[in-house]
Amino acid sequence: MSLEWFDRVTGELQDHLESICDKYDRAGHMSIDRGAKHPRIEFFVETEDDEREYFCTLFFDPHNEEFYMETFDLELEQTSRTILSDIEDIVDAVHESFHAYLNDDEDIEEEDEYLVMDDEDPTEDDILEEVDVQWTTPEVTAYAHEDEVEVTYQFGIVQETGDGILRRVNRVVTTEDELIEDESSFIFSKEEASTIIAMIASHMDSLEEFDFDRY
Repeated sequence: MSLEWFDRVTGELQDHLESICDKYDRAGHMSIDRGAKHPRIEFFVETEDDEREYFCTLFFDPHNEEFYMETFDLELEQTSRTILSDIEDIVDAVHESFHAYLNDDEDIEEEDEYLVMDDEDPTEDDILEEVDVQWTTPEVTAYAHEDEVEVTYQFGIVQETGDGILRRVNRVVTTEDELIEDESSFIFSKEEASTIIAMIASHMDSLEEFDFDRY
């Protein structure tokens, strides 16, 4: 058993690693465990918290004098090996692992950003505040049942686009005298308006009367 091939590769990999990491403007490092039964080279980057994030591990089989990478197949629930025959295969494997690590890192950052935005949970009013609307009608009551249920509509024009906007407010008073408001808006173009009107008119007979019991 000989470690000559292992030592030759580790001697060349540092230069290749610096070249790979410089391409992505990141600093990559490697650590060598030569005393293990199967010596290994681990590649990592250091975070701002001075912690290590490993993105690749190369193993060396002294008996067969070959490098390999291990992956775990979740479906088969077993570990498989990928043999790396020469230095080019080894460099490519490290390069691909580093690239995959960077992609995963970017995906996590984007997901975190999305979660922060999602936590803000913008309301209908927040959305309408971002749209300059000229309301051309007051709130018009479309349906009311005693003092317990009221549905109103309001029509306006989106100033930036000239589109129409319908604002619907559904107000319900609960048995505990608590007022619940459900507000929604629908924006449509002039070209859509005639189609929407025609579709509603042609299906009026199919609609059912307002059922107060559902409240």
